[in-house]
Amino acid sequence: MDQDHDMPGMGAMPPSSMHGMRRRMMMHMTFYWGKEGEILFDCWPGRSTGMYALALLFVFLLGFLVEWLSHCRLIKPGLNHVQAGLVQTTLYTLKIGIAYLVMLGVMSFNGGVFLAAVAGQGLGFLIFGSRIFNKRDAVKGSNSSYELLKKKREEHSVFSP
Repeated sequence: MDQDHDMPGMGAMPPSSMHGMRRRMMMHMTFYWGKEGEILFDCWPGRSTGMYALALLFVFLLGFLVEWLSHCRLIKPGLNHVQAGLVQTTLYTLKIGIAYLVMLGVMSFNGGVFLAAVAGQGLGFLIFGSRIFNKRDAVKGSNSSYELLKKKREEHSVFSP
């Protein structure tokens, strides 16, 4: 009985193409430190330190942009429900697409890329999501999220007493 585990109809690959395939299939499965690797695109950033720094900056900015899109208020009060819904859906779709790019960058298992993604999202949240710079969500005399939510519901309720 043939013990060869090749799939039926699949011929063996020539040795020259196996070498290229082996190079492409090697992927880190644990975190590593270094500038060599592929992040998001084939052969990028390559072996250049400058391109690696650019890749880290790119991932940082993507993470920062995800947080901005999560907390921005671009819907103008005068829009009707359909227009507001379309703007909201477009922004959500853009945010999710960029978030997936950040996730794929982190899946390169490069420690620098991981730190750049976390730093970008952390700084973005600090600026756009925390109470440090976002004073309009703060309620005097209340620090609880429950009180903020209750106040917002009362503002938007049609049946408020």
